[in-house]
Amino acid sequence: MKHLLDTQGLAYDDALAILDTADEMTAVSSREVKKLPTLRGRTVVNLFYEDSTRTRISFEAAAKRLSADVMNFSAKGSSVSKGESLKDTVQTLDAMGADAIVIRHSASGAAAQLAASDWSEAAVINAGDGTHEHPTQALLDALTLRRGWSAAHASSPRGSDLSGMRVLIVGDIVHSRVARSNVWLLRTLGADVHLAAPATLLPYGTDSWPVTIHYSLDDALSAAPDAVMMLRVQAERMGGTFFPTAAEYARRWGLTDERLAVVERLRQGTTDAAALILHPGPMNRGVEISSAAADSPQAKILDQVAHGVAVRMAVLHLLLSQRQPDGSHDE
Repeated sequence: MKHLLDTQGLAYDDALAILDTADEMTAVSSREVKKLPTLRGRTVVNLFYEDSTRTRISFEAAAKRLSADVMNFSAKGSSVSKGESLKDTVQTLDAMGADAIVIRHSASGAAAQLAASDWSEAAVINAGDGTHEHPTQALLDALTLRRGWSAAHASSPRGSDLSGMRVLIVGDIVHSRVARSNVWLLRTLGADVHLAAPATLLPYGTDSWPVTIHYSLDDALSAAPDAVMMLRVQAERMGGTFFPTAAEYARRWGLTDERLAVVERLRQGTTDAAALILHPGPMNRGVEISSAAADSPQAKILDQVAHGVAVRMAVLHLLLSQRQPDGSHDE
């Protein structure tokens, strides 16, 4: 694995290797000294053309815990605002000795273009490209699901996949690179993936995805899923034409207090394990998820944040430990 660009092309063994390594990395966060010397002398560049809080800080924390040097680049206030191209920016960073470039860009395919170019020898990690994919988010979601799933079934999380787990993803699928990455990764790991959304928020071609589609959230919840992932309504990408009002969306598609009670009751009829609740953040409380659901014992939203650092540590470690200082790749 030379780059991490998407989950659709991520092999089963590579996915498990990342999750297993991330399991080991979670222990670092509980140590008094949260540092490993693994990437000492390496340089990781966070190249962000879009605003981000969780992802950028998480990658920065991950790199620093592996003892790497970190350079943070934001398009705002940089030469990009003066018209500098992606190619020129990357070549400048490469000349500064970048070993890995973590890129977030508004254009779908930007990370793949960078990886396929001769602009840099650095490892490329996609931190979100347009509405295409966000692979490390899906990996941290998978780690969260696997740890919760394994704990509920009294099995060891290490080395296991998500076979037999039913995961329901709800909401703004059309604008969500998180949903796309999760669909492919969770299917690779053996999960049974369901989508629930109004027709206006489902992308073209969804009927060819390896998922079951529901046009009613209540119907989807009646199947007692093992995990429910609520997606943020990305109003900034909409223009107000995808649903009537936020209140109407919450009534039909939000994980309300009433729906939370229904899920809990249905789960009691099938298993002792409560359904896990996930959200990639930031949350619109009262729209896609109620405060009671977000703060409930089965909500793993803060676990997702914590696992994000571990997963990104694992990705950086696995990519850069296979590379020689001159950029060559050790198979």
